[in-house]
Order: sequence, then structure tokens, then C-alpha cells
Amino acid sequence: MNHSISNLSSSSSLWFNYTCTIFSFIFFTFTFSFSLFSLSIFILRLKLWCKCSTCQSFLTSSWSKDFNNLCDWYTHLLSKSPTGTIHIHILGNIITADPKNVEHILKTKFENYPKGKPFSILLGDLLGKGIFNVDGDSWKFQRKMASLELGSVSIRMHAFNIVKSEIQTRLIPLLNSVSGQVLDLQDVFRRFSFDNICKFSFGFDPCCLELSLPMPASEFAEAFDLASKLSAQRGLSSSSLIWKVKRVLNLGSEKELKSAIKMVDQFAQRMINQRRELGFSDKSDLLSRFMATMIDDDKYLRDIVVSFLLAGRDTVASGLTSFFWLLSQNPKVEFAIRDELEKVTAGFSPSDDQDFVMFDQMREMHYLHAALCESLRLFPPVQLDSKFAQHDDVLPDFTFVRKGTRVTYHPYAMGRMERVWGSDCLEFKPERWLKNGRYVPENPYKYPVFQAGLRVCLGKEMALVEMKCVVLAIIKRFNIQVADPNQAPKFAPGLTATVRGGLPVLVQRREA
Repeated sequence: MNHSISNLSSSSSLWFNYTCTIFSFIFFTFTFSFSLFSLSIFILRLKLWCKCSTCQSFLTSSWSKDFNNLCDWYTHLLSKSPTGTIHIHILGNIITADPKNVEHILKTKFENYPKGKPFSILLGDLLGKGIFNVDGDSWKFQRKMASLELGSVSIRMHAFNIVKSEIQTRLIPLLNSVSGQVLDLQDVFRRFSFDNICKFSFGFDPCCLELSLPMPASEFAEAFDLASKLSAQRGLSSSSLIWKVKRVLNLGSEKELKSAIKMVDQFAQRMINQRRELGFSDKSDLLSRFMATMIDDDKYLRDIVVSFLLAGRDTVASGLTSFFWLLSQNPKVEFAIRDELEKVTAGFSPSDDQDFVMFDQMREMHYLHAALCESLRLFPPVQLDSKFAQHDDVLPDFTFVRKGTRVTYHPYAMGRMERVWGSDCLEFKPERWLKNGRYVPENPYKYPVFQAGLRVCLGKEMALVEMKCVVLAIIKRFNIQVADPNQAPKFAPGLTATVRGGLPVLVQRREA
């Protein structure tokens, strides 16, 4: 009897292995055939456009001889174009810096320009079905939920209190401890914003900004950064075939990406399980609030919160880094902000709370708001954004867009267009945003730093408040001197603008 069972088990095992082998063979045959087909399409496109000097420059990276950053090369090309629109044929990408085209894409023909399947596939492993990676009903549902949550006064005050605590208990003590020394301010801002967004999203404190500045900041932060970086690098490939084959074969950067995303997934699942065990009805963090809306799909919760982590961490750190680099070149702006701060806080008795500028006081600081908007005009954290045309279309500048074409608007280049901002477009001038001393907003399609139209950033106000809190806390107490203010930023590949090599600064405590 036992012998029969053993034979049966052995036979089943052999049949199972045989079946797996057949399926593996079919799968890899299909994958290989698809890869050959994709490769032939790519080679055909390469032959068709090999005479295009722009495509040649992109493929050979010869543009890097004259420009530090790809975005600067795009800016050069766009400024030379009569319409402010160019076509990178080898990428199948139309890039524009024309505000009318931006309005057409983000508002007038919004339904024709979704994020699109190619983009969703590109970032799908990291963002899943989160709000920044979906279209249609899923996007509308998440947008409505996020709008209700982020628009409430209670959640905004909760976010403000988190930022205030992080500044008072970590940022200021850290800068005090390194007075007279050099440190990487970008690293500090990334740690600061990661602590904040984790507290806000998960109710979890990763303690990245402790005085010891632990390295790595945290395993989760390191995995999240690596996943973001490698996901962005997929988009730099001249053909998606390259990274797709590497993903199937689990090689190189795709193997690293898979490992990093696994760590992100494990962390998110721990947070979700913890919330279920401890209860979430009385919690203020974003995860708890979404769980309270009857969402019980763990994968869906993970995707939503990871999307907000990405948006809230890197954008704020990027914006603050470029702002202090610009201040180092424009001391008059820093003096004007300090002058406005003194006027707004005059008459308040000093105390722990009054020493920290309050929410209502910040609303009266028009020059500070203008300075931040001007900094973001020149150095937007998200330098470009792409959509994919659902149907054939014609842009306002008469550029024909074929169905399936990638269409990109370029906020970084737009901020440097003389035809958009005037002959002083390269100057850092907060005054351009002021009228009779009061801030006046610009047309959002001329200034799509926070997107515009139906997809306008819901966290815009909270991000600006966080940045204002940090700027005021630092310039009130410290003098920040950038080690090499004349060295233009060189950006590392990523979903947001990160300065390669960081921002080394000398920190000096100011006299009371």
C-alpha cells in the first residue's frame, strides 16, 4: 500500500514538474517572440529617425557636452522652437512649454489625455493602483476621498502640528548642534520631510532626523528611495523593451527594484495590520482615515498611502533645497523675508508657541509666499509630466498628436521661457508675484508646478505651509551659507528633482 502511494506521489510530482516545464517554455517563447517583435519595431524607428539631430543627440548623450541636465537641454530646444513645442521622435514624445497647450491637455481635452497605460505600467510595481497611477473611475473615487480628507480643517491642523513638532524637537536642535560646521542640507530636508509624511500617512515615526543622523536614515526610507529612483530610470530608456526583459529575467536594476518594493510592501502591511489591531477610529493619520471609510482591501490601502508618501516626501525636500540655494545667491530676498517676519510677529510676547510663527500669521506673509512661488517657478520639484493621447488631436499651436503619442508639458522649461515670463525670466524676483505688496496668483497653466485643472495637487496648501514653517524657523535662527553658491545644480535621475551630491552648507547660529 505504501509502495503504491509512493509511486502515485512520485508520478504526480513528475507530472507537476513536466507541466511547469511546458508552461515555462511557452511563457519564455512568447516573451522572447514579443521581445524580438518590440526590438524590430525599435530598430525600424531608429532607422527612420537616425537623420534627426535631436534624436541622435539623445541617443548618444552628446547634449551633455553643453548642458549639465537633460531638462536644461530640453529648455534650450523649446526656447529655439517657434511654437515652444518639440518632438523627440525616438521616444515618441511631444514636449511643450506653451501655456495654451498645457490648458488644452489639462483642462479643455482632459478626457483625451489620461496618464495612460504606458505610464501606469512604468510605475505600476511601485505605485500600483494609487491615485497618481490610475485614470477613470478609480482615479475619480480616490480623488473624491482625498479631497474630503485633505480639505478638512482638522487634517490641515494635524499636519501643521506634526511639522511644528518636528521643527522644534529635531530640526532646530540638530542645526544648533552643528553650528559652525558643514552639513548636507538636502539630506536634512529629506530626513525631515520623510519623518513628517510617515507620521501624517501612517502615524509612524521613522526617526530619520535624530541628532546622530543615522545612516541609513531607516531601512524603509532607503528602500523607498531606491524604488523611486529605479522606477524613474525605466522612463529614461530609449525603449521599454530593455527594462521589461530585465524584469522578466530578474536581472540588474530590475532585481534591485523588486527587492526594494518588497520591503516597501512589507512595511506598509505591518502598518495596516497594526492599525487593525490597535483600532483606527480615533486616529488622525491618513491610513486610519481611509480605513475608517470602509476600505478593507490591503493592497488598495497600500497603493493609496505609498502614493501620498511619494508626493509628500520628495517634493517638499526638493523645493526647500532649491529655495536655500537661491537664497544664497540673493541675500536681499532673505533680508526682506526677515523684515516681513519681524513686522508680522511684532507685539507678540515671546513664549514657546509664539516663538513659532502661527498658521494665521503666515497667511499675512505675502513676500514669503511670493518668494516660494518664484523658487518653484525656477526649480519645480516635478520637472515634467506626461500624458498619452487617447485619440488623434491637434494642439492650439497646430501640432498634430497621433493616437497613443506621449505628450509632455515641461514646468522647468516653462519657467525659463522669455515668451512666457518676460526678458527677466531667469532672475529670481519674488516681486513679480506682488501687487501693492500683496500676493497675486498667476494663471495655473502658465505655472503648472502643482499641475492644474482637474488633477491639480490636493496637497498644495499643506506643502506650502510646511515649507514656510521650515524657512522661517531656519532664517530666524541661523545663517546658511552654501559652500559653492555659483555651482548650478546637477540633478540625479528620479521622479522628483534631487541635486546630485546634495547641498553642502555652513550653518552659523545668529545672534539674538
